Amino acid sequence: MIRVREAFARHPLGADAGVAVLLALADAPGAVAGAASAGGWVWFVTVHLPLVWRRRYPSAVFWAVFVVAVAAWAVAGIDSVYPYAALLAATATLTRYRPWRWWWPAVTAIAVVLGTGWYQNGLRFGDLAALAAGLAAAVLLGVTVRTRQAYVTERERRAAAAERSRIAREVHDVVAHNVAVMVALADGAALAAAAAPERAVATLGTIAATGREALDDLHRLLGLLRDPSERPEFRPQPGLDDLDLLVAQVRDAGLRATVVRNGTPGPWGPAAELTIYRLVQESLTNTLKHAGPATTVGIHLRYGDDEAELDITDDGGAAPEHRQAGGHGLAGMLERVAAYDGQVDAGPLPTGGWHVHATLHFGRLGRRS
Repeated sequence: MIRVREAFARHPLGADAGVAVLLALADAPGAVAGAASAGGWVWFVTVHLPLVWRRRYPSAVFWAVFVVAVAAWAVAGIDSVYPYAALLAATATLTRYRPWRWWWPAVTAIAVVLGTGWYQNGLRFGDLAALAAGLAAAVLLGVTVRTRQAYVTERERRAAAAERSRIAREVHDVVAHNVAVMVALADGAALAAAAAPERAVATLGTIAATGREALDDLHRLLGLLRDPSERPEFRPQPGLDDLDLLVAQVRDAGLRATVVRNGTPGPWGPAAELTIYRLVQESLTNTLKHAGPATTVGIHLRYGDDEAELDITDDGGAAPEHRQAGGHGLAGMLERVAAYDGQVDAGPLPTGGWHVHATLHFGRLGRRS
């Protein structure tokens, strides 16, 4: 079914021609009685032929079919149902692809023709009711499909916007963290270059490895924006098992980081684990950026059955600068925890330093989409 839709989307003219042929074949049995002469078949072909271009020129096609159908009734005296069936197909297409200001004159014109036929005793009331019901069904079908398509398009637009926002958060976290680590390592290498050259060389190797890791992550994230057939091979997102590697990385940059865990994580899924990982990563990145590498950081993780709590505190370093609870980092934290009905509190401590407290709820009753 999906392949058929894709083929129709790639070849709209051919698809419309196929629909016109199918409609003509469905109308053919009813047209045999009115096609005793060659002229009858000419009317039959003429009323269906414009439907080949129904989606490309819906308004022009409707009025062409309307004129031919009325002429077939009034001039040729054809009383078969096929002109009206073709007219209903053109009406449904018009209401599907054009706003109401385009199709209400068309519906009015058909209603006038039907009313005139009934007034002149050319139509019985039962036939008039059936034709009016067909007209209403065609209009309702076109409007319904149009509304449904608009809803699907808007939903896809919002999903795409949410995906772009998610990717932007990931890019921010990857770039900010790795660049902060690289800067701290570079400062350390510069200080150690004269006194301990071998240590400076090792630090430069760590900087290069960190840079390559950042490039790989960026390549993966930006690849999500490409066509699916061109996307790079999927790489699992970091989770709770990668926190030790993250802490080791910032220790190499100079932070004196310690981790305390209480409880056992539940089966929350990779998205929840990624959220916890990014919260810790963003907090450590801010510490490196604002307090410097010579800072002590304590990370306390508490896991419950359906919730997690994080406390991350630093001592402000040797010469802490003024820090404010704002910026893209905190905004990204808030967006992440909002998906799990959580909250983030971040701010300075009275004794100096900075504290981040975050709670996330993974229970079915507490979780929001």
